[in-house]
Order: sequence, then structure tokens, then C-alpha cells
Amino acid sequence: MTSSVPWKERLSAGTEAVQDDVIGWYQDTREGLAYVPTVVWGTLQTEAYATVILRQVVDFLGVPDDVPAGVAKRMRRQEVLHDSDHHYDVILGEQALYTNVGGPDVMGAQIDRLLRDIDLPSLSLGILPAAAPVDMFPVHAFNIYGHPDRAHVELVSSTVDVTEQGELDLYRKAFDLLRRGAVYEDAAKELLRKARSFWSRAPLRTGG
Repeated sequence: MTSSVPWKERLSAGTEAVQDDVIGWYQDTREGLAYVPTVVWGTLQTEAYATVILRQVVDFLGVPDDVPAGVAKRMRRQEVLHDSDHHYDVILGEQALYTNVGGPDVMGAQIDRLLRDIDLPSLSLGILPAAAPVDMFPVHAFNIYGHPDRAHVELVSSTVDVTEQGELDLYRKAFDLLRRGAVYEDAAKELLRKARSFWSRAPLRTGG
């Protein structure tokens, strides 16, 4: 089964309530998967990075402005990364290290955070190099989490949850193919350090 909820409906009370929902989903997840090609996975975001993202969401959709509260809850959901009962296999596209969210200072600190957390026992963090050969056509970001499992997709206008087993199997197949093209451990750290060097030399402008 596939269900869709418009963002304006889901965020009608602001961003904090949605973050509460996500905390619950992640607490119920023992083995989670996430593929995020162009931005940093929410559970690995710094406070400054998350503030820029949620501010953009609020401004774009015109929903109630509770960004500080939403960011605080997003930071709280990261507690699962320090809980041995959970494990997350996350693939970031190399582009996620270069998408300008908040400017060089925010990006530099964000990549420092990734370099710090990449060795967490609860996390398998892969980077999909921009030119990596992948036996999978380009696809959108998605997460698989919860109990029972769901594939969660965020679109411009709405969120989509997929629970039908045959469709979930396709998402898992896609993740496995993407994982084969990703690099991990020292090779991933090298791509992170390369991006960190880029942002240390970038002009001080936030873009957007």
C-alpha cells in the first residue's frame, strides 16, 4: 500500500510535531537504510545545517514558523546513533558534500561532523562518488525504517510512505545496487576530507 500526505497538511502545526513523529519511527527501527543523493541525512545534520534546511521548508511552504523547536527535536532524534540497539546503513551522494546549505562555515562544520561520526558502531556511512559506475538508474532519496518496515519518500508537495512488500523489495534491491557503487571507511573519509578542503577555500557567501 502507498499513502501520501501533503506537506502543508503534515506541517500545519509546524515542524516540531513532525520531528516528534520521526523520533518515534527511528526509535522503532533496529536496522534502517537511507539513500540521500544531494543533502546530508537529517539524523547526521548539525544544528546550523538543520536550521537552514527547516527555515527553507517553512518559507517555501508558508507553514507555522517554529524552526528553533523543530531543530531541537531533530537534534534529539540523533540520540539513536549512540544506542547499540539500532544500526543505520546510510549512503550519501558525493553531491551532498557540495550542495551549498548555509555557506562555507556551515558546510565545513557539517563535514567535520560526518568525519567524527563515520566510525560510530551504529552507523555504516557510505559515499557514492559522482562518477561511480552503478547498475541502477538515478533515483530519488528514500529511507527504509520502522516496524513494520516502510519506505519513506519526500517530494516537493507531499510525503509518500510505501508499505506493500513487493514495492519494499524493489527499494531494498535499489539500495543494494547503490551500495555496491559506494565507498566506505578510508575511501569515504578521503572524499569527506576533499570536500572539507573545498569549503575551507570557498568564498564566504551563502547562496540561495
